[in-house]
Amino acid sequence: MTDIHYQVVQHDGGWAYKLGDVYSETFRTHEAATAAAKEVAQRQELAGETEGIVYQDRSGTWHEEVSRGDDRPHADVKDEG
Repeated sequence: MTDIHYQVVQHDGGWAYKLGDVYSETFRTHEAATAAAKEVAQRQELAGETEGIVYQDRSGTWHEEVSRGDDRPHADVKDEG
C-alpha cells in the first residue's frame, strides 16, 4: 500500500493543503485548511470501481492503465502550521 501525505501550509495570503507541488484553493484560516485536508485524505482511501485511466506525463507522453478500485493509498495530513 502506498502512503501519501497532504501538508497544510501557508499559501497566497492564507492557508492551503498540498500534495507534492500541487496546492488546494486558499482558505482563510489554518483550521479550515486542516479540516479540508482531512476530508480529502479520508476520501482518498475510499474504494471505488476498477476503471481504465488515461493520463499525460510531464514529457507529454500519454499512458493508459487500469486502476483497481480496491487499491487505495493510505493518506494522512502533516501540519506545518
